[in-house]
Amino acid sequence: MFRIASASLAFTLFASLVPPALADSYPERPIRLVVPFAPGGGTDVNARILTDPFSRAIGHTVVVDNRPGASSILGTDIVAKANPDGYTLLLNSISITINPAVFKKLPFDITRDFIPISLVSNQPNIMVASLSLPAKSLMEFARLAQSSPGKYTFGTPGPGTGIHLATELLLQKLDVSLVHVPYKGTGPALTAVLGSEIAVYVSTFASALPHVRANRMRAYAVTTARRADPLPDVPTVAEAGVPGYEYSTWYGMLAPAGTPQPVIAKLNRALVSTLKSSQVQRLFVTQGLTALPTTSAEFAKYIRSEMTKWAGAAQLAKVAMR
Repeated sequence: MFRIASASLAFTLFASLVPPALADSYPERPIRLVVPFAPGGGTDVNARILTDPFSRAIGHTVVVDNRPGASSILGTDIVAKANPDGYTLLLNSISITINPAVFKKLPFDITRDFIPISLVSNQPNIMVASLSLPAKSLMEFARLAQSSPGKYTFGTPGPGTGIHLATELLLQKLDVSLVHVPYKGTGPALTAVLGSEIAVYVSTFASALPHVRANRMRAYAVTTARRADPLPDVPTVAEAGVPGYEYSTWYGMLAPAGTPQPVIAKLNRALVSTLKSSQVQRLFVTQGLTALPTTSAEFAKYIRSEMTKWAGAAQLAKVAMR
């Protein structure tokens, strides 16, 4: 314990002695932004939108490096073990707070091995239902399901996924019992809703939007704290009768632990200004994203709260750790 405390004290002293001029000279070469998912996914979309304006704001080229694999663990571990000099950064998603709840052992500790820079964005999910159901709202569905426990079904993209845990959390708050039907992805699950094979599904917003607009499935609620602009008449889950519930697929940028504080501060300023720019906000809207600039401390607090939430949700869902 003494050795750990001594190491912590030594790092604190070192950080306090880092000259402010370091931030003035940083960066002097290109910055590698690791995306631990394949091209085309939500995290990659965020990275591609940010790359050019963030490069201009920070003063040097930012290069996206896709390193997919193992539910984002592979790419995240690369950054955890990188030199903490501000030249290797991570753009990850909500997965960094869900993985500790569903994997027995990770090669890193997200709160120990990283320094949060800022949240980047989030996007809503939406609970949709089969048109064959007589319930026209979320609370009507809850009453219907309560009257026939175990009769109705909900879909997910698989056990232990964010959507699975988020749905279980919502069902707990609604005090209903549904049968879990896992699918290989959102596409097959939505097809099941359309065919009345399952009752409800918490879908990514963009995937369900065309079906809702075409009146092929019913939208009960969006899962974020505010309504989604493309469907302004659809209430949030909280507005629909479940106060305190919120689920969104969020994205954030982090650096390896030990990165000098002046560098973190400069990265935060550059990223926040980028996220507040009209160019980025306009591009985010086209993808159903909302910019979420924060301080480093605010993001750190959010990560801790999300880890607590998903640990509880995993226990509730009785997810067997992998």
